[in-house]
Amino acid sequence: MLEYPADIARDGSEFLVSFPDIPEAITSGDTFEEAVEMARDALITAMDFYFEDRRRVPAPSPVKPGQVAIDLPTSVSAKVLLLNEMVLQGIRPSELARRMDVRPQEVTRLLDLHHPTKIDTISAALVAMGRRLELQLA
Repeated sequence: MLEYPADIARDGSEFLVSFPDIPEAITSGDTFEEAVEMARDALITAMDFYFEDRRRVPAPSPVKPGQVAIDLPTSVSAKVLLLNEMVLQGIRPSELARRMDVRPQEVTRLLDLHHPTKIDTISAALVAMGRRLELQLA
């Protein structure tokens, strides 16, 4: 699972949240707890921009003292790894569909953060690119 460091700062009556690695993700909350809650949604929403543009998502940097770690859901983390590998290898969705022997629409859904996808399908896509998805307990 990917965890991104968030900076949470009090600004008057609000708590502002920003992400050093994902500058598009900005949100706020009336309380610190609400700001942390809103942070995950803001982070996922910002990921949509990278997926729409087929750009590599920056890797999370280590969490520094004073920052809060905001984790992405496992399915979103896996899709981010998939997108980054596609960008790295220069593989277009149509080429991935050919390699997986599926219809292009299936790869379109695979790259949709809001479409539920089985982890086995994401793993199969990575295998089609010569990579492997590994899970571990932390």
